[in-house]
Amino acid sequence: MSDDLRIRRVVVRELKWTMPDLGKDRTGLNPVYEKGAESRNTGYVVTIETEGGATGDYSWSQGGTGVSATQIAMVARYLIGKNAFDRERIWNDLKRALRKQDRFGIGPIDIALWDLAGKSLGAPVHALLGSYRKRLPAYASTYFGDENGGLDSPQAFADFAVQCQELGYPGFKIHGWGGGPIKREVDTVLATRAAVGDEMDLMIDPACEYETFADALRVGKACDQANYFWYEDPYRDGGISSFAHRKLRQLISTPLLLGEHVRGLEAHVDQIMAEGTDFVRADPDYDGGITGVMKIAHAAEGFGLDCEIHAAGPAHRQCMAAIRNTNYYELALVGPKLDPKSRHYHAYADGYADDLVSVEADGCVPVPDGPGLGVTLNWDWIRSSETSSAVYE
Repeated sequence: MSDDLRIRRVVVRELKWTMPDLGKDRTGLNPVYEKGAESRNTGYVVTIETEGGATGDYSWSQGGTGVSATQIAMVARYLIGKNAFDRERIWNDLKRALRKQDRFGIGPIDIALWDLAGKSLGAPVHALLGSYRKRLPAYASTYFGDENGGLDSPQAFADFAVQCQELGYPGFKIHGWGGGPIKREVDTVLATRAAVGDEMDLMIDPACEYETFADALRVGKACDQANYFWYEDPYRDGGISSFAHRKLRQLISTPLLLGEHVRGLEAHVDQIMAEGTDFVRADPDYDGGITGVMKIAHAAEGFGLDCEIHAAGPAHRQCMAAIRNTNYYELALVGPKLDPKSRHYHAYADGYADDLVSVEADGCVPVPDGPGLGVTLNWDWIRSSETSSAVYE
């Protein structure tokens, strides 16, 4: 390990690429299967370099995307000269500096600093955090329902759940339709349970699409009937109203999963204390990186609750590997008619992917065990996809 850990430079690269057979649903916002369509995507890579030559990298294509990059630009020069191992000090300073924003910019910086630390010490991040597990049970998390011959009916979701079950997945999560009839959502909940039997854990995430409390309640009662594992972000409050979800919890028995749309430690604890959720959601991209997720997970543990990591990626796997009170890795997003080989984010090399076929026979995905995040970046693809960069020094 180099003795000089002072940060000397921060580089942010923007990437552009396309994915086949992905369009938008009737809302124009949700990604869905559409044969012949092409999705144009943006991702980023942040690299933090020290005076002694140690580096940390993180690449993301979900989360705050451009918002995260903009906020990194706001605070990047603060990092210059700081000790790269002073993550807790840096995290708290950035938390204050970005207090008038959503703090998405903290996540990539914090994750890159953890990657740097792991590489410097020759250990994976989960070992620095305190390893708990090496294999992560995974659930298949679908694309949104479409009208194009993909996930276009309750039976299509049911058939895809069976396919995932046969691949070894112990869990399956439905993302239904945007702006569609609520009866179709109810029918999908029931048809999927009927198709897979009692052994598979089922979840549903309307992603705040349901327009009324009544619709959220209708689907919740169907989840009760079909014994769903959790019911996530039901309706148009935006997933933030503790009162509304406490009221919903009083009327249904299916556990609720909230927290994706509140930001940071204190807001998550407030939601727990107000009895607005049963499971607690956290995301290293959304909630202040690995440091932020571990704070939320430990807070949830103190209340006797489980913390479920949102979305997929190497940082997400490292976090989950060091958390006892968690159940499932979200392998998102997948669909029955999308070629897995064309789906994954090509920024990572050496075979790392979060695709439909990434799950192994035991229903788990492995935790990368190399130094830092445990993965290497595909610099050839990154350079060929790079559209701009910003250097702070």
